[in-house]
Amino acid sequence: MKKALYALALAAVATVGTTVYLQAGTSPAPSSKFVLLDGSTKSTADFKGKVTLVNFWATSCTTCVAEMPRVIATYEKYKGQGYDTVAVAMDYDPPSYVVNFAQTRNLPFKVAIDNTGAIAQAWGDVKLTPTTYLVNKRGEIVKRYVGEPDFAELHQLIEKLLAQA
Repeated sequence: MKKALYALALAAVATVGTTVYLQAGTSPAPSSKFVLLDGSTKSTADFKGKVTLVNFWATSCTTCVAEMPRVIATYEKYKGQGYDTVAVAMDYDPPSYVVNFAQTRNLPFKVAIDNTGAIAQAWGDVKLTPTTYLVNKRGEIVKRYVGEPDFAELHQLIEKLLAQA
């Protein structure tokens, strides 16, 4: 009887594990509206057809500041292949600091300020920075990084996603 229960429990765990594995990467990106530094707006609907990196960061976050040159290099490397980046400054980050940072570092991608915290809330109640999401061409989150990503691994994943129809 115990063996039958163990076998049943193992089968249940295997089924759940397979379901989780098969559903990985199929979580739709939350519907969000991004107000960019130039006053224009973008939404997650604009991500469709592109591989998009959504990076939650703050000017007061030393890891965010340290990783930014690699975020820029990644954007520059893949931007001509259907890749985009949106850097979302946290609600506690003073807008003047964000604007200054974006200008002095010549950030080449879209920078948004999450004044109300609604974007961070929609994307899983982001509190820690940096938190980065990679969204595929269908608008689905395929990877979440808390802390600085392994950029070699990130580049491999971006290339894989760019190659998909």
